[in-house]
Amino acid sequence: MLKFIKHHLDSMADVEIYPIISLILFFTVFVTMLIHVIRLPKKSIENISNLPLEEDENINDYE
Repeated sequence: MLKFIKHHLDSMADVEIYPIISLILFFTVFVTMLIHVIRLPKKSIENISNLPLEEDENINDYE
């Protein structure tokens, strides 16, 4: 199975660019999410962390 895939990948031109693109895409998403989490307000983090412990009637109440 691996030989089959490897043979077809070797026949493609510029196939070595795909791992580079995937690595750049991964780090872009990772850094974007990291910045988003760091910039979250502390009140929002407290609300999210207390959600499993709350016993409200309305489950969809976010605030």
